[in-house]
Amino acid sequence: MSIAWWKWLSALTVLTTLIVGLKAPLSPGIPAVSPDKLDYGATSVTITGYNTHFEEASSSLQVWLKNGDAIFCPYEMAVVDENTMRASFSVTEVIDGAFFDLYVNNDVDGTLHLPMALLQSGMEVGLNPDKTEDCLKEITVTEAAAYDFPNQPILNETIRNLLVHVPSWFAMIFVMLLSLIYSIRFLNSSKMDFDNKAETAAHVGLLFAFIGLATGSIWARFTWGAWWVSDPRLNGAALGVLVYLAYFVLKSSINDKEKSARLGAVYNIFAFTMMILFVMVLPRMTDSLHPGVGGNPAFSQYDLDDNLRLVFYPAVIGWIGMAVWIFDVRYRMTKLRFRELLGNEE
Repeated sequence: MSIAWWKWLSALTVLTTLIVGLKAPLSPGIPAVSPDKLDYGATSVTITGYNTHFEEASSSLQVWLKNGDAIFCPYEMAVVDENTMRASFSVTEVIDGAFFDLYVNNDVDGTLHLPMALLQSGMEVGLNPDKTEDCLKEITVTEAAAYDFPNQPILNETIRNLLVHVPSWFAMIFVMLLSLIYSIRFLNSSKMDFDNKAETAAHVGLLFAFIGLATGSIWARFTWGAWWVSDPRLNGAALGVLVYLAYFVLKSSINDKEKSARLGAVYNIFAFTMMILFVMVLPRMTDSLHPGVGGNPAFSQYDLDDNLRLVFYPAVIGWIGMAVWIFDVRYRMTKLRFRELLGNEE
């Protein structure tokens, strides 16, 4: 049997992107502050960093809060360790908005930002907020360490899921498109071989759809706090899978192979159209928590920095290659089984 180079290249690409995706360090970030409310007057907050260097860079450490155009600096700071520090603020002015953004800067980590880190408590929020004096010293931002993945609020380590979850959906759509093409070719030629290929591709497409659903559910648990939420994108993906499950139920319920293939091919055209509608079109027309739909920015717009793109795009190509390879292997197995059946009948 000849060895197709692209199959091994696809496997190597998927393996490499998985290893790099898991091993690449995450950039420093601020995942949490405690408490998450800032009282009128003095408040002391504990700032928790991730992969930060508060102790090593304590001499250059700067912390400030931003509310509208006003900036508030702490009157007291204390570093506990590399990832923990405390800062005390005193805010008595009329402020512009209900939330304070938190910024931490030092020579090693650069400038770290946690939007809406603290909610005001007992303060006056007005249309004419008080002006504050500029309490910041000059800020020198250094470059992040080489080959770090971006550290986004809420996402944190779960951003690595992007390298499995999204490529699995790309692979699913690709093999489902193959299935559609083979169904159309069957309708034009009535060759059963095309129907077998269409069914095999749909089987493989479902496999990658389940991988996408599973990885998406795990991601949702760690970012949204639930394994599944009633979101248009998630519900649309589940409906797309159910539509394709009905394809197999339909084909298996008809004993006449020719009739089963013809009805299955027609239904496959309907199934692919509905899957694109449920997964790609309808979620973009409604509100959604999912990145890239319902007005939420996509990963490519705010999370997918150049380092992550270097891994993400090869991962997409590798997963599609693996899907085609699995389709090829499964189709060969189907042909062998078919030949064995013919041999037994003879």
